[in-house]
Amino acid sequence: MEKDLFTALRERRSIYGISKESSISDQRIQEIIEETVTHTPSAFNNQTTRVVLLLGEQHNKLWDITTEVLKALVTADQFSSTQQKMNGFRNGYGTVLFFEDQSVIDSFMEQYPSYQEHFPIWSQHTSGMHQLVIWTALEAEGLGANLQHYNPLIDERVKTEWKLPKNWKLIAQMPFGKPTVSVGEKKFNPIQDRIKVFK
Repeated sequence: MEKDLFTALRERRSIYGISKESSISDQRIQEIIEETVTHTPSAFNNQTTRVVLLLGEQHNKLWDITTEVLKALVTADQFSSTQQKMNGFRNGYGTVLFFEDQSVIDSFMEQYPSYQEHFPIWSQHTSGMHQLVIWTALEAEGLGANLQHYNPLIDERVKTEWKLPKNWKLIAQMPFGKPTVSVGEKKFNPIQDRIKVFK
């Protein structure tokens, strides 16, 4: 990695200006995802997160599908701004899709009935951890990314296009690429209002 963990975490931002270039190889991107999925924690070690990496034409296809779905839902006078957003995501190098395997969640709900109501919530926790780890790792390698949520509008089209299991629930989409814009300073609320320490 080009940056240490906390430097990458500090510099991670939602970057919408991304290009069809990458600062690292496709193999390295795949390694980041494999390491993340292997080592990111989950409740009861149930490993519910599933990740799909789309590169090249497969990445383009995702945003073409999303554009098509939205065009049918958005009024003509509003579609111009939607189209611009879609073009921005499509201009990236690739997209990471985050899913949660509902069959695993259901299985743990049956196995541990006293925790039943918590497993769907814990599933969202583990998905969020995977998203942050991949996002931060991409930042460390010089790539910019942002996180989108066009689910559930595109869920069925995505599952059909890439022949994914029906029990995979789409959680988020992360387009990424080499940044084409610089980002400003991030504003933070006072840390003393957000953390309490007792000794």
